This record gives sequence, structure tokens and C-alpha cells, in this order.
Amino acid sequence: MGVAGSGKSSVGIALAARTGALYFDGDDLHPPANIEKMSAGIPLGDSDRAPWLERVGDTLHAARGPVIVGCSALKRAYRDLIRSRAGGEVVFVHLAGSRDLIERRMSERKGHFMPTRLLDSQFADLQPLGDDETGFAIDIDRPLEEIVEDAAGKLEGMREWGRT
Repeated sequence: MGVAGSGKSSVGIALAARTGALYFDGDDLHPPANIEKMSAGIPLGDSDRAPWLERVGDTLHAARGPVIVGCSALKRAYRDLIRSRAGGEVVFVHLAGSRDLIERRMSERKGHFMPTRLLDSQFADLQPLGDDETGFAIDIDRPLEEIVEDAAGKLEGMREWGRT
């Protein structure tokens, strides 16, 4: 989980390869109307996100074995919806970084639909994990390999990880 540009796809793909999990990019689960809205620089509202979050939870529910879905999951209510649809324990890995770092990364990437002008709305919606939520935050201001090793080590130490 994390705001746009935090590295959800890059970390998710590498973490799945490192752990043997399946990976799904949450962007691929968005309805076309959501992609159009974001491409036009219009932030999504809760009603826009609900069908997408349901698909994320349904994807987790349908998977056999460990699965990683790169998904912003910015608000507690969004994570609650994902958990309710997943039908089991969900571990959230919050890719956390400064606004400046993430804006720089977003500015450098090519071909992504999410404009940097929506970053403020992402940070405004972001609610860090609560103490009662299963998961942890990872600092993204370091090389990808370090981020992945840190996340993999923490996941492998959790009994929730890998349950079917």
C-alpha cells in the first residue's frame, strides 16, 4: 500500500519474485472510468474506489497461496473493505516516503496515467496503518533491493504470511 509513486509495482513484482508469491497490479483492476478520471487529473472519490477495492479483495480471496496486490489502500475504510472481501488475514506493507521523494519519482516515470498533480490528494487521504492492523511500514528512501529484503524478512517472520 502507499500513495502513487511509492513503488508499489516495482516492489510488489520484486517481492513476489523473492518470496514465490503471485503478483497482481492493482492498477489493472481499476474500472476504465477510474483510469480516465485519474488520467484527466481528477481524484477518485470513495464511490469510485469501492468497486475497485472489492476487486482487490476478491483477487486476494480467489488466490491459492501467497499473493501480493499492489494497491494504494490509503484509508482504513479501504483496507477494511479489502479485508472483508478477502475472507482471511491480509498483511499490509506500507511503502512510506516523503512527498518530495515520491514527487521526484513520479516525475521521472514514463507512460503512467497518474499525474503528479494528484499527489496532494493522495497524501491527504493517506491514513497510516493502525496498531490493530496486520502489517508494517517500510522506508522507501533506499535501493529497491534493500526495500525488498526488508519487507521479505518481515513477512517471513509473520505467521499470517502464506496462509491459504
